[in-house]
Amino acid sequence: MDILELLADADSGLTVSEISQRLKRRMSELFRIIVVLEQRQWLQKDPESSRYSVSYHVLKLAHRGTPARSLTLTAAPVMHELSMRMNQSCHLVVRSGVQGLVILRHENLKRHANLSVRLGSVINLMSTCSGHVLLAHMEPNDLERLLKLVPRPWAISRAKLDQSLTRIRRRGFEIQRSTITAGVTDISYPIRGFDGSVVAALTIPYLHVLDDSLPTTVEQTRRLLQEATQRISLALGGPR
Repeated sequence: MDILELLADADSGLTVSEISQRLKRRMSELFRIIVVLEQRQWLQKDPESSRYSVSYHVLKLAHRGTPARSLTLTAAPVMHELSMRMNQSCHLVVRSGVQGLVILRHENLKRHANLSVRLGSVINLMSTCSGHVLLAHMEPNDLERLLKLVPRPWAISRAKLDQSLTRIRRRGFEIQRSTITAGVTDISYPIRGFDGSVVAALTIPYLHVLDDSLPTTVEQTRRLLQEATQRISLALGGPR
């Protein structure tokens, strides 16, 4: 587990020697474990640099062993239809500890250029549209416990965060200019499970254009997203 967690944060991978140094363990102690992890497809090795990195097998296993599998199976066809109708991309985010995780995405296939979020991307709950939707629908005590664990400094003040979460609870969704990319409006709605609790956020990074080539406006896209999340929630047994 130490090896997997270390490599998860190493964008370019690490050699056995580097893993040994960072974990402060002997190479002889780690080598066989790393070889077995590679054989079991948990790790992949770059043949040129001999650097190891975490493989997508970890993500596949997470889908099989958690509710994310039924969520993605249910959401996938709805997201495909949504993306085709609005010529925009969309992605599905769940909370994983103090972060968000993109577990499914659908890219716009009609346009030659679009904005999409990489599958498996880690999302900052404090500064993103998806993150605020997930935080807004947590139980108050659970929210306070989580906020105590989020490393500081935050990208937003506590007062502004509270205002944002209150607004989302009142209207049921979030829409805002992207805090990262110019020309993008983020729109996000919650998806609810059978007990009514929010299990994910479905988000559209609406990419504006200079001509009239888009089939839907921001407001029309918001309504389509609302309908899509309602369909997914109902399929998961959520409330009407």
